[in-house]
Amino acid sequence: MATNRIEIEAVLTEGELRALAAFAIGNRGKALVVPLSAFLKESFDVDLVLEPSIIEGYKEDSSHLPSEADGLCRPRDEHECAIIMRACYACGILMTLSGGRSNLTGSATPEGGVVISTARLTQPSVTVDGAQQKAAAPVGMIFEEVRDAILAQSGDTLCLPVDPTSRGDASLGGVLACNASGFTPGETGAIRSWVMRLRLTLPNGHVVDATRGQYVSENGEFIMADGESERVWSVPRYVRPAIKNAAGPFSASDGCLDLVDLVVGAEGLFGLITACELSLAPKPSDYLDLFFSLSTEGEALKARDCVSARCSGDLSGFSAFEYFGVNCRKMMDHETRFFHGEDAVAIYLQQPLHGQVAEDVAMEWMEALLESGVELDEDAILMLDSSALRTLFLEARHSLPANALETVKHRGTYTIMTDTVVPPERFTEFLDFTHALLQSQSLDYVAFGHLGDCHLHFTVLPETHQLERGVAAYDAIVAKSAELGGVYSGEHGTGKRKRKDFLRCYGPEAVEQVKTCKAAVDPEFLLNRGDVFEVV
Repeated sequence: MATNRIEIEAVLTEGELRALAAFAIGNRGKALVVPLSAFLKESFDVDLVLEPSIIEGYKEDSSHLPSEADGLCRPRDEHECAIIMRACYACGILMTLSGGRSNLTGSATPEGGVVISTARLTQPSVTVDGAQQKAAAPVGMIFEEVRDAILAQSGDTLCLPVDPTSRGDASLGGVLACNASGFTPGETGAIRSWVMRLRLTLPNGHVVDATRGQYVSENGEFIMADGESERVWSVPRYVRPAIKNAAGPFSASDGCLDLVDLVVGAEGLFGLITACELSLAPKPSDYLDLFFSLSTEGEALKARDCVSARCSGDLSGFSAFEYFGVNCRKMMDHETRFFHGEDAVAIYLQQPLHGQVAEDVAMEWMEALLESGVELDEDAILMLDSSALRTLFLEARHSLPANALETVKHRGTYTIMTDTVVPPERFTEFLDFTHALLQSQSLDYVAFGHLGDCHLHFTVLPETHQLERGVAAYDAIVAKSAELGGVYSGEHGTGKRKRKDFLRCYGPEAVEQVKTCKAAVDPEFLLNRGDVFEVV
């Protein structure tokens, strides 16, 4: 039975808590990292690394924002996580959680204090329960390795069908923190809906063990029961658009929010996930991999409408629905292998098959597209029916951002990439606005992404004299997405880089709601300070 009363576990002994409190009393407010390192080693055999050359490798993520850190801890288990977090909490030291550091928004970029890396949280290993179709997995393990282990342990019968682009670099903990998603359209394309249970180490070192459906807020509140004391934990209630959404912590306008949903995607604001259980799906017998090029974006939108109509608007039956739009051809490796003739844009569909024959399903889609009026040349249709061809396609897909990055490096600038999502009924309006804006500013750009979710990445490639213009265009695009009922982030989160986007999307009241929610477990905002909102 669901309850809003959360039972808190004290995983540290009374003696350990007293020792940490005694150290903090004598040291709080001072330059603490050096004495804290010695204290933790002597009292708990926990390593707090002070060597700058080692810290350097952990203090920057893929956002490349400026970073600063005084120490690094790589705990080996939940107990060590509790020790380092309790120590920092008691002493007033900033803590920044770090996984595979593949995130683009700076959520793992420290602004001082201690980096807590999950790199050594790799035990116990993945355990699959085939009868229950679930798996337990360590949060420090690379996500693709988790997926591979599930396939191996289940005898290739079960899978975790979430596939973020960075799955080969991101840790499972990072995927959970960002509610990562990828090619698969719909809600089940993100990790949140697959999380059945988690253990969360709070900033003060205590732990919450939550199974989905166990803890659900009432009237926007949880009650945290910690020994003999209780305190209220208010949850965010701002309205979230019912679209693909990685923009800010999960919220519930009706005040009923599952704790698992609040924690997943919160970018470490409320604590460190140290363990989890994930539900699994039967592995398809095969996949249809279909790539077809088209003359214009208008034809691509007609194709999307056709597919959506045949699926009654539910595209979650696909494991990919990708779009290669404006200027992709000139940025893609192997483009002549995939695009036909002078076609300017393309769509990639991947559909899981359960007993069907790929060629038959491909023929059905081709006939449906032609019947709907899509101007599709049969010679422009390519089935990726071999591992070599699929590998070549993935190389081409991944070359897009890589080649874009090389372009701006040559120009001495940087890419400015949107992550916006808008409702399907406003998608055409959004595209028309964005293309017109970028072209009116004479900005070079590439458009590609997740067509099934109306989630495209417009990647601006400015010259040096165009940087200010490019940033202004980005801001205008984000503002337009909010105006149309969309969000600024479909998969990359908020971090430190997109704090103003969160404010623009949800408004100042939502910022205050997130602050209040965080303050209930972290009143000094020590953990992941600066993520989602700025601490003044």
